[in-house]
Amino acid sequence: MATPLLHGFAPIIGPGAHTLILGNMPSVMSLAAGQYYANPRNAFWRIMGELFGFGPDEPYDERTAALRAHGIAVWDVLRSCRRVGSLDSSVRPDSMVANDFGALFRRYPGIDRVFFNGAAAERNFARLVPDPPALHYRRLPSTSPARTMRYADKLAAWRAALTA
Repeated sequence: MATPLLHGFAPIIGPGAHTLILGNMPSVMSLAAGQYYANPRNAFWRIMGELFGFGPDEPYDERTAALRAHGIAVWDVLRSCRRVGSLDSSVRPDSMVANDFGALFRRYPGIDRVFFNGAAAERNFARLVPDPPALHYRRLPSTSPARTMRYADKLAAWRAALTA
């Protein structure tokens, strides 16, 4: 039986976007919920809430609206792929199709910073996105529960990058 083809989400983005946070591909739990970072053990919403003043348990629409209000956009490098489970290491490399970043950067020219939520997003962006614009790119510690790092250290790294 073939591994099913998984499809990611449209970006969380608003007209004032200046910062883009890129994951690799939504987890199984996120795909089932239809929401970015739906695994409650993932630190993404907790970190964003601390940085931008909302509760990580607020309704999803309110959390995404708060990010847009602060000029933060969220997307994934991969539009589609084949993967068993949620680990980035389980993605079949020959199945990866990148999102259309050329169109995104043309539509939102105010984006001047891109932060990768972990190494896989950074690696796959470099491999799959031809001629990315000359912006500020930086990898941050993954917010995934699979990434073993103290929460306080993750928060400090994200705070330093996003509030600079």
